[in-house]
Order: sequence, then C-alpha cells, then structure tokens
Amino acid sequence: MAIEGPDGKFRCRWPGTDPLYLAYHDAEWGVPEYESRALWEKLILDGFQAGLSWITILRKRDAFRAGFANFDPEQVARFSEADVARLLADPGIIRHRGKIEGTIKSAQAYLRISEREPFADFLWKRLDGRVLQNNFRTQGEVPTQTALSETIAKDLKKAGFTFCGPTIVYAFMEACGLVNDHLTGCFRHAECAALARDVRPAA
Repeated sequence: MAIEGPDGKFRCRWPGTDPLYLAYHDAEWGVPEYESRALWEKLILDGFQAGLSWITILRKRDAFRAGFANFDPEQVARFSEADVARLLADPGIIRHRGKIEGTIKSAQAYLRISEREPFADFLWKRLDGRVLQNNFRTQGEVPTQTALSETIAKDLKKAGFTFCGPTIVYAFMEACGLVNDHLTGCFRHAECAALARDVRPAA
C-alpha cells in the first residue's frame, strides 16, 4: 500500500524518507523517457546498480556523468585502456572493471543500433510504442522481471550490451516509464500515466 508522507501525499514505500530518494521518486521515476541518450544512460546506471541499492548509484550519479563524458555514447565508445584505468581510480563511482569495460562495449552497441534506428525506437517498439500501465496496489504485487523484460534483455545482449539481465531491464523499464509501476495509491501513478505518449511508428 502507498504510505502518507509528512507533506500529506501518498507515495510508494520504497523511497523511505531519504530526501534525494523522495525527489527522484517524485520527479523522475516512472516518467516516460523517449530520448535515446537518456535511455542509454539509465540502462548503464542500472547495470552498475547490480548487487547494490539504487540510492548508492543516485548519490554517485554526478560523478558517473563526469567520468563517462556525460554519457555521450560516441565518446564512451572510444574510451581506451587509459580511460578504464582512470575510472578504476575514481572514488566517486563504482570501481568495477567488468562494468566499466561493459559500458564501453554497450556504447559501441548503441552506435551500431543507431545506424539502423534510434535507440528509443529499438526499445519502445517492443511495447508497441505505448506505456504498459500497471495497477498494483501493494509492493508485493510488483514483479522483479517479466517475459517482456526477458525478451528485451536477450535482444540487448544479442546487440552487444552487457549487465542487462531481465531483472536489471525490468528495473530500467520501471525507472524510464516503459511500465508504470507506481502503486495505484501513489500520487505519481496518475501523473505519470498522463505523461505517456503513443509512439507507435506510422503505418
């Protein structure tokens, strides 16, 4: 069930009382994202989250952006071993060689996809261009992965992405509003639903 905050608004339970987490929940999480680069950034950050809490990544997001050229795929795709060493020495980010090298590979995969179609189209067409509007009342009803997230994860891996298993992909889908998993009692459920656009390709 959604819980009432000190401001009188009912929210999902997961942000707790952390001001940064609450601001993220209220302004970003679940908002449909249609911009390719922004989607790629969030997918990469969700990959870094693997084994950690999202609030840890959120607190380090500015350092990640600084270290990874503001998540410009064209720049990251050209990162060298010297860049990997630089990032491994950066205390502001998660210093995991596999994830850092995976980000470079994922940038290269993003560019290959972009030669055919925008990355946003690559993702949204798997939902027929429309947000999946869920209506969960309790956190216990919310899945950690679905058949769709498994399919998208397989497609991403086939394209050359790393750290994009079905659980990571589902968290990414929730965060970027491909699915609306705000609880029905949360004030953001209706607000995020109202932000959805139909981005099905023209027939």
